[in-house]
Amino acid sequence: MNVRYFPGCTLKTKAKDLDAYARRSAEALGVTLDEPKDWQCCGGMFTSANDEVATKLSSVRLLKDAAASEQPLVTVCSACHNVVKQTNHAMQTDAAFADRVNRYLGDDAYHGEATVYHYLELLRDVVGYGAIKEKVVNPLKGKKIACYYGCLLLRPGSVMRMDDPENPSIMEDLVRALGAEPVIFANRNECCGGYMTMESPALAQKKSEAVIRNAKANGADLIITACPLCRYNLNKQSDDLPIVYFTELLAEALGVKEEPHE
Repeated sequence: MNVRYFPGCTLKTKAKDLDAYARRSAEALGVTLDEPKDWQCCGGMFTSANDEVATKLSSVRLLKDAAASEQPLVTVCSACHNVVKQTNHAMQTDAAFADRVNRYLGDDAYHGEATVYHYLELLRDVVGYGAIKEKVVNPLKGKKIACYYGCLLLRPGSVMRMDDPENPSIMEDLVRALGAEPVIFANRNECCGGYMTMESPALAQKKSEAVIRNAKANGADLIITACPLCRYNLNKQSDDLPIVYFTELLAEALGVKEEPHE
C-alpha cells in the first residue's frame, strides 16, 4: 500500500535515524512512504490562539495534498504529528478558523478531509501487529523495553485519539510483537522537560532524570521514544540507559537495521 509520508524538518537533520529506520521498516512491511514534494515545516508547535492561522498554513497544504492523493497522511515525529493532527481537527470543527485559513490559501477549500495516522497507528491499525510479528526475523527476546510517550504523542486525548493518554498500550503491544518485554513505568507519559530547557535548565534536567530513574527502577534495559526532542533531552541525563527511536527497534527485529546516521 502507498501512504503520504511527512518526515518533517528534524528528521532531515538531527533525527535522521528516526526517518531512515521508518523507511526501511515500512518497505519490509510492504508499505510505500510517498513523500510530498516541496513540503514545509509543520509549524513547530500548535498554537491555541484562534486568530493565529499563519503557522498552520503549511500543515493545511500538506493535508490538502494527502486528500488530493487519496492517501492517508503518515507522520512519525511526535511534535509534527501533534501539529498536523490538531490542525486537521481545527479545520473539521471550527468553521470560522477554517474560513480564515481558506481565505489565505486562495484556492479550493479544505475542511479536514484527510486521514492522519501516526506511524504507530499505521503499524497497529493498518499493517497489524499480527502481520508484523510474522515478519520478525530477529526476535528481541530477553530485552526489557520502557516505552516513553512524553507529552505530545497522546494529548490532547480528545483530538489525538491514538490511545488512552493515562494508560496507553500502543507501543507496549508493538514491543510484544517484536518479541521483547515491555516495562510499564509511571513516568512513561510525563513531560521530559524538553520545552523548558532554555527557560529553566534545572527543571528540565529534573524531569528527565525522573523519567530515567523510574524506567531503571522498573528494570528497563533501554527506553524507546517517537520524539526527537524527548530523545535529546533524555540522552543528556542518561549515562548508561540507552535512549533509541522505536523505529530502530522495529528495524532491528525486521532485520533491516544498518549503521546509524547520528
